[in-house]
Amino acid sequence: MRGFPIMVALFIGVPLIEIYLFIQVGGLIGALPTVLLVIATALLGVSLLRAQGFNTMAKFQQEVATGQLPANTMLEGVALIFGGALLLTPGFLTDAIGFLCLIPFTRQTLIAWAIKNMAVTSSFSAGFRPGPGFNPQQRPPRPHDPNVIEGEFKKNDD
Repeated sequence: MRGFPIMVALFIGVPLIEIYLFIQVGGLIGALPTVLLVIATALLGVSLLRAQGFNTMAKFQQEVATGQLPANTMLEGVALIFGGALLLTPGFLTDAIGFLCLIPFTRQTLIAWAIKNMAVTSSFSAGFRPGPGFNPQQRPPRPHDPNVIEGEFKKNDD
């Protein structure tokens, strides 16, 4: 519940900042150039996103082929998706943050910062209290898959 006030502030604050920036930029260069500038940044962002996406996908495939764990590359993909969504959202602030997610150096810096500041909690620390008879070493039963037929076979050499 700690993140709820932050989300409310973002949902209210970001649109207000975008409206303010639209008014300021529109006052300087006019309404039509402002709209064209927003469209141009979206198109530029999509082309950059496509190029960076292909590079990240190639890097991911190379890491998987060599047996490496592509965790950082997967996080880069998430940052690219986030940046692409921000670039498609009309506004100058969201475009600036979106472009930061597309530039490899700043994207990797943002990922490193996010990993450093992530808080991982287990169900035990989040208020879960096991009931009587709870055994953490006991494995849960495997779900029955109706598409799997269990059986035995014997190969006959004919």
